[in-house]
Amino acid sequence: QAEPYTPQWREFVQHWPSTVPVELFEHCATHNVDINLTTDIVPGYYAIGLGFFNFGIDYFELLPKLIFQAVKEHQIKILFYYHEGDNPKNIQNHLDVLVRKNNLPADCYHFISGNTAAKQLDRFHYFPDHELLYWHRNRNTPAEAIHLHRRQANFTVLNRTHKWWRASVMADLWRQGILEHAQWSYNQLIDCGDRPEDNPIEIDSIENLRNDINHFFLECPHVCDSLNSDQHNDHHLHVPEHYNNSYCSIILETHFDADGSGGAFLTEKTFKCLKHGHPFVIVGAPGSLNTLRQLGYRVFDHAIDNSYDWETDNTQRWLMAREAIKQIQRYNIHDWFQSVYKDVVHNQQLFLQSKHDRVNNLLSQL
Repeated sequence: QAEPYTPQWREFVQHWPSTVPVELFEHCATHNVDINLTTDIVPGYYAIGLGFFNFGIDYFELLPKLIFQAVKEHQIKILFYYHEGDNPKNIQNHLDVLVRKNNLPADCYHFISGNTAAKQLDRFHYFPDHELLYWHRNRNTPAEAIHLHRRQANFTVLNRTHKWWRASVMADLWRQGILEHAQWSYNQLIDCGDRPEDNPIEIDSIENLRNDINHFFLECPHVCDSLNSDQHNDHHLHVPEHYNNSYCSIILETHFDADGSGGAFLTEKTFKCLKHGHPFVIVGAPGSLNTLRQLGYRVFDHAIDNSYDWETDNTQRWLMAREAIKQIQRYNIHDWFQSVYKDVVHNQQLFLQSKHDRVNNLLSQL
């Protein structure tokens, strides 16, 4: 047990069964959306916040007895709220097995996911939780003023956690000379357990890349600010120079293929750029830019070759994104930034607006 908003309250995810406070309630309060929270069993949803989805847990079996019976009798439904990018189809298959095991109604639950592939599944809903999460946690930090003065670096490229596909991308940028004109970081000491064989980029199909990854590692860890690794993961903080002293971000998102789902998954890595006035190339899952378009943001189609966003082959998508980055570097990058100035202003203004409509749209779907 823990009091809300204390450090202990934020650590629920570290303990079995890794359920967490439902962030949707916080979003509703922040953006003035009225909902009714009650301890009575009335028609509606019993909400479960997931820190990560554990396929070894029977979430229905853990329900309080009164709730379980109410679900069985069609009085209420379960609402899973999950802001991560795991493959929603795999989750649906698992939950449906558990529904049958517990002899519950087939339509007894809805699932909210941070993966856009959820939109293709019955009773699954996509919601850009990380947009609202970064909006909330960074709300006391003013957005960076977008200026047209000269900047020292072409690119900002930030990496806190080692993954082999990220190492492949960074090594390729490094040997292309792009990092020579960049603010960049790579910390190979923070390892999430990613294995070389998990790399979705076929590095042996790209000339000498395997050897160059080893050479790149000799340059690391590499830092471009004075924050420690915990501060890098603190959404309340950002380094102003990352956005006001370079022209463009190369965003290495959390997932490159979003768990094989075919969906996109966007995190604070992208929304930082939107708030703080930076154009960007997203090295992430296919459809990432299209997801931003659907959310109302501009992705600089007139200034960047964004065709990489439609490529589903992981290796080819990286090579196309690399070419888009090289093309930006070949421009007079100061003039290039001026050409996207109105777009980054639009993105910043849209990000800073209330997310009342985002939340209302989700509740309408439910």
